[in-house]
This record gives sequence, structure tokens and C-alpha cells, in this order.
Amino acid sequence: MRFTKSEGSFLVKTLRNVVLVLLLIIFVSIVYNFRNRESNTVSALTASAVSSKEYKGVFIRDEEILLYSGNGVLSYNVSDGGKVGSDTIIAEAYPDDEQLSIKREKAKLENELNILKKIQNPGTLESAQPASLSESIDTSYRSLIYYRDTGDYDELEKVKDDLLVQLSTYQIITNEVQDFNQKISDIEAEITKLDARSVVSKEQIQAPRSAYFASYCDGYEDKLTTAGLDKITASEIDSIEDKKSTAPNVVGKLIDGYGWYLALVADNSRKEYAIGENVRLRFDSSAESYPAQITDIRDESSTRSVIIIFCDKFNCELVQHRAERVELIKGEFTGLKVPREAIRFKDITETVTDDQGNEQTKNSTWKGVYIREGEQILFKKIDVIYEGSDYVLSKITDDTEFLALYDDIIIEEVDKDDEQ
Repeated sequence: MRFTKSEGSFLVKTLRNVVLVLLLIIFVSIVYNFRNRESNTVSALTASAVSSKEYKGVFIRDEEILLYSGNGVLSYNVSDGGKVGSDTIIAEAYPDDEQLSIKREKAKLENELNILKKIQNPGTLESAQPASLSESIDTSYRSLIYYRDTGDYDELEKVKDDLLVQLSTYQIITNEVQDFNQKISDIEAEITKLDARSVVSKEQIQAPRSAYFASYCDGYEDKLTTAGLDKITASEIDSIEDKKSTAPNVVGKLIDGYGWYLALVADNSRKEYAIGENVRLRFDSSAESYPAQITDIRDESSTRSVIIIFCDKFNCELVQHRAERVELIKGEFTGLKVPREAIRFKDITETVTDDQGNEQTKNSTWKGVYIREGEQILFKKIDVIYEGSDYVLSKITDDTEFLALYDDIIIEEVDKDDEQ
């Protein structure tokens, strides 16, 4: 049979179109299967989680209230959380607020004067070299930024003064300025004027013994003591308010010892907390967390337990409140994130060696996930170290039988015939 030229051309075009359609179908099928496969898997990536809960915490310390006559306004010589010795002058009473302003201004000028005299000291200038000073300035500047970001303002003030000395010294040795003699004279004149306006304090309040000081008082000082830790109830903790005393004759209080206790009420029906357990505490008023230990747990009902926690880290932020929201942190975990819906269980036969060196087989049920490795579907064990609401964290290990970083975890159920 012979085809005409037009018939042959039509047949070629038809075959070509059929081939193109088949190729398109194959391509669409590959893309669909690839996307479907990818959409049903998730990569095992590292993630971090904190196991914690928030409660109302009540501070318990051994404290003694300090009083004065109530006449005049107080000027404190000791900051909150500061250590005082016996007979240390904690505060002074002055007739009015003007005297407090004079005292603050004088202290500021005296600090500035001391810095300028340190700069002018011949020993400072003789030992200073531009290169070393430049390096010190850079170090102090970075420290200044660090303490600002961490909120450590006491250290920030120290570094700020050091930086001022270094910058001013650099100006002198590079001849940018001659000296600070005129500035020193001006400050000394200002201090003399302030001395002429100042009066002697009407009353001095001294520490009767060595302790730590806090200006915050609330009336619970003689009620919430370490001697009563085993008697405090959940209802008492609920009723305690964080309210500063407004009594006119209160100076503050002395706090015995560096350690303190925190009491809170929690649902411990699932035995989440245990006596002797180490935890960390983070308060609303402080950016840092504090290491602590649970010392007592008393169950008052199936869902309410009084938990007593001890901590020996002490600073000014921890003496500004009686009751505060606290985050009780049990642990911080880092592992491979696994969706709960991907977790499966599998019976595995393993070979184990007993104490006598004899090998024997053992059947165990393991928690794990199925992963896709190329065209293979494999079961990988997981070691759960943290459980979230819709995911878990699996311990990172070098054991090839366990889930590894970047493994493609299969979300949907796996047909056992596909497993290899």
C-alpha cells in the first residue's frame, strides 16, 4: 500500500502529537508523585524547648524591720540587697527634700572630681601610651554595650567611669586638650557652695548587726519566716499580696543570710515535681534565671500541693517584692523535632549479650518514625527527651538506628510491604 505525500505528513504529525501527549502525561505524573512524596515528609531538624510552668510565688526570708522616729525625709546610704556590718549607717533623716537634692548633687560632683584627679595624676599620664589606650577604650566600649544589654547597671557605671578616664587621658597625651585644672577648680567651687547650704542630718539609722538590707517592707516580715515553712498553707499563699508598706516610720529591713525560700501552689497530681529536684526560677522583675532546689512538697488535695523551693543567689531585684509571678523551669532541651502524627511503634528483634558473654535474641517494641531514604522506606528509633503539645524532641545521637539530622520523616501511615 502506498501513502500519498499528504497522507504520510498527516500520519507523522499524528504520531508526533501522540508522543508529545504521552511525554506530557509522564512528566505530569512524575511531578505529581514527587510533590505528593515531598508533601508527606518533613525534615528532621534541631529545635529547642523549655519545660516550664508559671505560678504565683511568695518569698520567705528571716527579716527584721528597721524603724526611726518618722521625723524628716530619709537619704539612703545603702542600696537594696547591699551587705551591711554592725553599726553601718544605713540611712540619715534630713529636714526636707532640698537637703536630699543637695546631697545627691554633691555626691555626683565628688565622683566627677575624683575621676578628673585620677586623669591628672602624673603616674596615669606617664604610663599611658596611645596604642594601649586605644585598645583599652575599645574593650571598655564593648563592655559598656554588654552591661547595658544585660541590665547590669552597677557594672555599667564602673565601666562608664573607666571609659571616661581613658578617653580624657587620650585627649591629654595626644595634645587635644592641655589639662583639666580649670574644670577641677570649678567643681571644687560648686562643692563649697553646696556645703554652705547643707545641714547636718537630724537622725542616723544604724545596722544593729551584719545582714543584707532592703528598703521594701510589707508587714509580712514577722509572719513569713523560715521557721514557719512547714506550716504555711495553700490558702495563705493565695491570700498574700505584693503591697509595700506605707508606714511613715519604716526605714526598711535587715535580711539574714544569702539564701531564701519561695513558696507556691501547684497541681502535682502527675508527680511532675519531686523533693531534691533541681530547677531554675525566672521572675517578671528580672531578666536572668536563678538555680534552685525543691526542698519540700505537701499535698493538700489531689490537685493542690504546697511546694517549697530554696535558692542561694541574691541580688537587689529579689528583695523588691513579696509575691511575684515566677516561671518554674524544669529543664531546657535541644533535639530533633518530630511531629506526633509521624510517631509509630514497631516490634524489633535484637541480639543482646548477657553478663556471661552469651548472645541471645530479644523482642522489643520501639517508638520511632519511618523515613524515606532515596527509594527506600526505613524505620528509625527515637529517644524522646521532651514532649510538646503536637511534637516531641528526640535525642541527637550517632547511632545509625536512631533518627538523624535531615532525615525525611514520613507523616502518613506506611504500607508494611513498602518497608525495607
